[in-house]
Amino acid sequence: MDYILNTLSNLIHQTAFFNLTIGNVAMIMVACFFLYLAIRHEFEPLLLVPIAFGMLLVNIYPDIMKPFGEGGEGGGLLYYFYILDEWAILPSLIFMGVGAMTDFGPLIANPKSFLLGASAQFGIFVAYFGAIFLGFNDKAAAAISIIGGADGPTSIFLAGKLGQTALLGPIAVAAYSYMSLVPIIQPPIMKLLTTEKERKIKMAQLRPVSKLEKILFPIIVTIIVCLLLPTTAPLVGMLMLGNLFRESGVVRQLQETASNALMYIVVIILGTSVGATTSAEAFLNKETIFIVILGLIAFAFGTAAGVLFGKLMCVLTHGGVNPLIGSAGVSAVPMAARVSQKVGAEADPSNFLLMHAMGPNVAGVIGTAVAAGTFMAVFGVF
Repeated sequence: MDYILNTLSNLIHQTAFFNLTIGNVAMIMVACFFLYLAIRHEFEPLLLVPIAFGMLLVNIYPDIMKPFGEGGEGGGLLYYFYILDEWAILPSLIFMGVGAMTDFGPLIANPKSFLLGASAQFGIFVAYFGAIFLGFNDKAAAAISIIGGADGPTSIFLAGKLGQTALLGPIAVAAYSYMSLVPIIQPPIMKLLTTEKERKIKMAQLRPVSKLEKILFPIIVTIIVCLLLPTTAPLVGMLMLGNLFRESGVVRQLQETASNALMYIVVIILGTSVGATTSAEAFLNKETIFIVILGLIAFAFGTAAGVLFGKLMCVLTHGGVNPLIGSAGVSAVPMAARVSQKVGAEADPSNFLLMHAMGPNVAGVIGTAVAAGTFMAVFGVF
């Protein structure tokens, strides 16, 4: 009888119920809310589903983020996925996939889009000084500030390069969460800063871009940007390599692999490992709250700066630019461009802004990578 009771007791105590804390329960509820947003409302489900599920797993079974052997019997799986984040392997592969999936034609056809993409990086510097004010050291502040570009891979890349691995989890989760919540966060800011008349502006059709231009663009950008900021080579180089796969027309198998199978494998590994950094013990603290708030402020300021610069361009071009496309200067590709299209279509259903917004959107990806490279150069990190 004692044997049976001991066996039953051991089985009961092996369940997760006895190890759950209030914090774990809170994080499980957050994970379920993210899954609801991803599945019910389709807010970037490719990102939010694996992140939320990683969050769910680690708060039920924390050992899944321990290497085998640590503390006796670590589960280990997501720990080794996470190592690939720290080594900047997964962010670089994500950039290659983005390049292979994205048409850079709108940016080539309208080079002024670079200015809109650059203006939307203003939020990064707002967050940097805000983090310094809140007591973070300069490298931590730089890593946190990149959230303002709404670029998860670059946020992970910079945090790893600057040695901020302790903050990498909260930074990555904040960045990817805001990328997923672009349809909620951006429209109120866009509508607040523009008039209905401005939102109804129809832009002239973009000029056709030749195949030669599309082939030369990734090569030229790689040469110029990587010569000026060699530290951006892993990101900008992979982004442009993926785009060269797409535009060259001679490596269709590589382009299809980079934009489909490889991209989705990397998203699964990166998303679940990032989500698994959000154990209650690591996530529910003052620093994390500051990071989440700073990220939101940075993202809001970046969106606002893009729209305001769009308004300036609207004035300078005598109504030739719809200010809404400036909000796409953040790096959430292609969601931010879709939001510009959606808000514009709400004002005038016949208005088509998507291709115009893709220019600032692609420029924003490059701009965020350049901002990260600038921070690395300032701190002497290679």
